[in-house]
Amino acid sequence: MGQQASDNFKPFNVDLWKYDGQAGALIPLLQSAQDTYGYISEKAIDYISHVTGIPAADIYGVVTFYAQFRTKPLGKYVIKVCNGTACHVNGARTISDTINDELTIDYDETSDDGNFSLLSVACIGCCSLAPVIVINNETYGRLTPAKLRKILRSYKQKAKKETAGEVA
Repeated sequence: MGQQASDNFKPFNVDLWKYDGQAGALIPLLQSAQDTYGYISEKAIDYISHVTGIPAADIYGVVTFYAQFRTKPLGKYVIKVCNGTACHVNGARTISDTINDELTIDYDETSDDGNFSLLSVACIGCCSLAPVIVINNETYGRLTPAKLRKILRSYKQKAKKETAGEVA
């Protein structure tokens, strides 16, 4: 297990040393950590602190200040709700309310089981299909609450089957 953890840390090491010593390198270092792991862990913050000499508490302050950074991993299924103009006027709020009702999560939250994360995005680029969501890399448009519930329930079933398969 220890070997595996260090293997996962290698790509991040390379990026860290690329920025070593540069003024203003904290944001690129944090972006590198998040790109590598999907979020910024306490371990990554401690490591950046060690390399840069910036206190971990100051780094944590930067992480929590900027909305682009996450301190928790995203769920297995990341749901992005378009809140661009076309989607907004065509019911994006109803879509997010339906997701909240079905999965009991709000924007920037991950479900307790770790299966779903909900994010708001400015525009997905499918305005003619408004309102639109993307789940991982699959786009769903012209959504109604009923259509969306059916989609979400199919993902819940899929997650349940995957979990049962992992346990068995």
